[in-house]
Amino acid sequence: MNLTKENTLLYAITDRKWVGRQTLLEQLEDALKGGVTMVQLREKHLDHESFLEEAKAVQALCKRYNVPLLINDNVGIAINCGADGVHVGQDDMSPSMVRQLVGDKMIIGVTAKTVEQALAAQADGADYLGCGALFATSTKSNAKPMSQETFSEICSAVDIPVVAIGGINRQNILELEGLGASGAAMVSAIFAADDIQQECIALKKLASRIIEVPERSRV
Repeated sequence: MNLTKENTLLYAITDRKWVGRQTLLEQLEDALKGGVTMVQLREKHLDHESFLEEAKAVQALCKRYNVPLLINDNVGIAINCGADGVHVGQDDMSPSMVRQLVGDKMIIGVTAKTVEQALAAQADGADYLGCGALFATSTKSNAKPMSQETFSEICSAVDIPVVAIGGINRQNILELEGLGASGAAMVSAIFAADDIQQECIALKKLASRIIEVPERSRV
C-alpha cells in the first residue's frame, strides 16, 4: 500500500491499558467507524503467538475499512500478519534493514526527535516520521518533550509526512496549527474516550484544521 498524507491525518496507536469495557477489536472498530485513517498496533507484553493472532485479527478489521495497519517495532509480526507497514524507533532496526526484509510494498515509519534524525531517516528510506512528545503524556513515561519550534523545523526539513505525537487531545490539538504536521497520532485521547466513535469524529475535524496551510504561507 502506498502511503498518502490523508492516511496520516488521524493515526490511532493502541494501548492495552485502556481495554476493559470493550475488547481491543471493539475499540478499534469504533475508532475506524469514527474516521481513523491509520492504525498502529503496539504490544509490549504479549507472547509471540498471542501477538500474531491478535495482529491477524486487527489486519482483517483494518482491511474492511481500507485503513493501513502498521506494527510497532516487530518486523516479523508485520510480515507474518500481512500488515501494511511497520514503525520503528531510533533504537530499533534501521529503515534500510527493514526495507530489505519487507520489500517495496510495506510502509515504514520512523520516530525522529531531531532534524538530523529526521533527515537520516528520510535518506534511509522512511515513508513518514512520528515526532514528539509535543505535550506531556502518560503513555510513555520516558518520552522527552519536543518544542513546537523543533517540530516545525523537522517538518520544513523533510519531504515526507510528519505526524505529531505525544499527549495530543481535543483540548490542545489546535496548538499544532501551522507547524507543518500531516496529522496527529493519539493513544489515550482515542482509547480512553467514553464514546470512541464520536471522539474520533470530533478529532478528525480538528486534525483537518491543523494540516491547513495558513494564507500567509501560500504567498
